[in-house]
Formats: sequence, structure tokens, C-alpha cells
Amino acid sequence: MWDTSCPDWADRLLSGRSLVPDLPLFRAEADKALRIFKRLRIPDMPGKPTMGDVAGPWLYPIVEAIFGSFDVETNKRMIQEFFWLIPKKNTKTSSAAAIAVEAMILNRRPEGEFVLVAPTIEVANISFKQAAGTIRADDALNALFQITSHQRTITHRKSGATLKVKAADTDVITGGKQVGTIVDELHVLADKSESADILVEIRGALTARQDGFLIIITTQSKKPPAGVFKAELAKARAVRDGEMRLPLLPILYELPPSIAKDGGWRDRKYWPLVNPNLGRSVNEEFLERELASKNTEGIAALALFASQHFNVEIGVGLSTDNWAGAEFWEACADPSLTLEALLARCEVIVVGIDGGGLDDLLGLCVIGRERVTGKWLVWFRAWAHRIVLDRRKEVAPRLLDFEAEGSLKIVDVPGPDVEEVADIIIKIDESGLLPDTHAIAVDRIGIGAAINALALRGFDVTQETQRVVAVSQGYELNGAIKDAERILAGGQIVHDGSALGAWCAGNAKIEPKGNAVTITKQVAGSAKIDPLMAFFDAISLMKRNPSPNSVYETQDLRIVEFV
Repeated sequence: MWDTSCPDWADRLLSGRSLVPDLPLFRAEADKALRIFKRLRIPDMPGKPTMGDVAGPWLYPIVEAIFGSFDVETNKRMIQEFFWLIPKKNTKTSSAAAIAVEAMILNRRPEGEFVLVAPTIEVANISFKQAAGTIRADDALNALFQITSHQRTITHRKSGATLKVKAADTDVITGGKQVGTIVDELHVLADKSESADILVEIRGALTARQDGFLIIITTQSKKPPAGVFKAELAKARAVRDGEMRLPLLPILYELPPSIAKDGGWRDRKYWPLVNPNLGRSVNEEFLERELASKNTEGIAALALFASQHFNVEIGVGLSTDNWAGAEFWEACADPSLTLEALLARCEVIVVGIDGGGLDDLLGLCVIGRERVTGKWLVWFRAWAHRIVLDRRKEVAPRLLDFEAEGSLKIVDVPGPDVEEVADIIIKIDESGLLPDTHAIAVDRIGIGAAINALALRGFDVTQETQRVVAVSQGYELNGAIKDAERILAGGQIVHDGSALGAWCAGNAKIEPKGNAVTITKQVAGSAKIDPLMAFFDAISLMKRNPSPNSVYETQDLRIVEFV
């Protein structure tokens, strides 16, 4: 009965209908909740209008679903989680504050605890000010609640229920007994290394509270989704599309991928569909001005604008100093491309290796030249020491995503990483596809362990054969960088479509050096680019146009008799 999937969500969105599917709500609870919600006032607008005056009809089914899914007879909430993705300025903060206040009004649990979690102290102060202002704007509510500003706490004078507004970057958020939790701006919270633990703690409280709920209200991420934001968004989409069954209601104001891609969101006819409060709290003239302004500022500013005001998910190429090749990266992806595919389809293969320090990734890039088309097929892998998760907490959620993807492996101690790199190279060499010279390109610094592992396997690493060559970094890589840009733009490179590769391409920052450009780890900062540097190393070899080994050594010989 409580199926929260909405497989016709695209049709609903494009026709302007509610994204809340038909649910067997407890009508009395839903109606009461909506009456209360419409009476709550917005404290930071002229005249302090009510939610009924300002919020559009699109919001009412959401409120009804949140509170109308509660069964008063069994004290059980049939839908315990809500994931709400909506662009900026669509009364997100006001709605979150109003729902938090209403939850305390309708609460039946004595001394029930409610928490509003904000990603930063600034957002927490804004959220608390909004909730407190909603109460102060109504005499009856002002008499019913006690506001303790210095603790960001609101207390129900009769039931003893409390609402606490907490900042994830300053407050301890562990094991509470909260009945209801609202998480604001999950995409910002996801950047914090402890974000996954915070959600585990929140959901732990739900296991002992059948009447409990978790509401996540967020805009789209300002950068490629990662960590808990990526995981929660994927789960919400799976439930919405009917691929997963959970007591979770997804409400995602995003355009279908077929429209969102290639700038389809620019069409004004789609604006009110993902901005349901357009004409109320969202100003269409503002969107027009900002779009015109961002068009002049370039693709980076435009992508950021689209993510925040139209919920367009960002890929790579986010800033003006990004590597030019990043703009074409996504278009060259083929997720079905594996190492085995390279071995089967290519006439010659070269390898690049970069990184390997305790704070770095050990990056491996394999590039093969396809027999029939001549295209360059690219496959990435990386390894990281577990210590990186502690030393570089800002990128830890992404590294764990790559581990789940299979493109990165986290090792507990040095050694297994270089052993696996050597095993992969030996496998390629045994296929007969590595050239006799200039087969492997390495950074001059930091890859001695990998070379030693190859030598122990009988691979010739001597200077005489030059099968392994050291590639100068800095401005001397300019040729490989520029070649990669042109080949990507022309669609002559096909890569494995890994999130790891896309992340590294998006992290690459250019630094002009006279007539050349450089891409260095120092400019990229804590964001990792080692696999991409391995890519450039391998490019420097493939651009030499290596000759394939004899066809008689690498392929079966077929004799055809003509009669």
C-alpha cells in the first residue's frame, strides 16, 4: 500500500503535477497538518505573510505526506524518510523551519527531541533564526514555546519537547534519541569526513522510534556529487524509479537527463517545472539576468548557476583555470571499456605511472591504439594508502566512492600497490602488445618501488633497452597536454568512463609558463591528479607512434586457399 515510487515522475514534472505519488494517507492527520502549516508565518518577508500566502500548491502534498503518513492508533509513521531536492530560493529554509516547528506542535511524545542539522555554523544560525522568527511572529506560538537563543534551542512549554539546531562543523552530533531530524544542504555536509557517521547516528535513532522521521532538504551539489550526497541521491532516484522499495519518499525537482544535458535547461519553458515557486519566492527576471551574466563569464560560472538554480548535476570542468581537455572528457567515456577490451582490440599498448607517496595516489594509465579505428583507448587504475583517508579528509569520501566503483584500491601498507601495478604490466607484456622500446613512462621521482617490482619479475628495466623511460614533468609535458586536448576534442580518445578519471580531469589546474602551460600537483592542491599525470606520461609515448609487434607473433595466422 505504501509504495513511494513514482515511475511517471518525468510526465508529472513536465505537466506541472505534484511529484508526490498517490498514497493512502491518514486523511485527518494530513488535513490538520496542512491547516497548521498554512498559518505559520515567514518572519523575514515584508508583512510576515503566512506559508499559505507565499508557498505554492506544489508544497502542500509534501506537507501532507510528511504528517499524513503517521498512524495515531499504532503510533507508527509509515514513511520515515524524505529526500527533497529543490533549487535555491524555493522557500527551502523557510519550509524546513516551518516543518520543524509544526513537528513540535503535532508531537505526541513527551519530551520528544527534534534536531535540525546544518552543515556549517552560519547555516545553523540562519535556520535557527528562521524557526525562532516563525514562532515570534505568532502570539499563540510565542506563548507556547520558549526560545533559548544562545543554545539554539526551542522548548515546548507543555510537552517539554525540544528543537535543537546544530552545526555539523562545531557541534557534536552523536547518538541522540530524536523523534525527528531535518538535515539541511546535504551536499555541503557531504564534504565533511564525518558526514557518513552523522547519518548513521541519525538513522540509529529511527530504529527505536517508530514515530520518528528523517527529512533531507538540499539543492544539487556545486561540484560532481560525492560521498553521502551521491549515495543518498542515488538511493532516492532508485526508489523514485521503482528500482528499490524503502519507506522513503523522494521528491526530486530535476529535469529528465534527456533535457538537462547539452544545455536544454536554458529553455525558459522548463524553469517553472524545477522552480515550482517561480513567481513567488523565485524571481524570473533574476534568473534571466544571472543567465545572461554567467554566459559571459564562461562554462564554469554557467555550470555552477545551473546546478544551484535548475538542479543540473555537474560533471567536470568547473572553473576557468581548469584544463581545457576536461570540457570534452565526459563525451569520450565508454564505461564498458576494460583492460581485457584493450588487450583484445589494440595493436600496441603503452603505460604511464605516476605518484605513489603516502599522501599521493599511485596512478596507472594504460593507453592502447585500436587496430581498426586508430583511436586511443584509455584505462585507469589507482591505489592509495589508508593513511590518506586521515591526512586528506576533504577528499576521503570521494576516494571511498572510487573504491566502491573498483577504479581505486586502498591498501593498508606499502607494497601490495606496486606489486599489482607490476602484475598488470606483465600481463600486458605477455600479450605481446608492449613495444620493445619506450613502453612505460614514469615520473622521474617516486616510482622506484614499482620499477623494482617489475625487475623482480624479469622485465627489462635497463637504460640500454629503454623500455622504461623517465618523463620530464612541468613545462616539458606541455606537448602531451596539448595533444591530449586536441585528441579529446576530436573524439579520438575513448576512456573507461570511471569517476576516478573524471575527478582527476576536473581537478587539473593549468598554470601558464611563457608560451606553455603546466599541470602540477602543487597547483591542484589536495585534490588528486596522479592518474591524470600518468595519462599524460603515457600520451608522451603514444604520440611517438610506436610500431606494433609482428602480426605473426600476436595473432593467429589464417591461410585462405583460393580455387
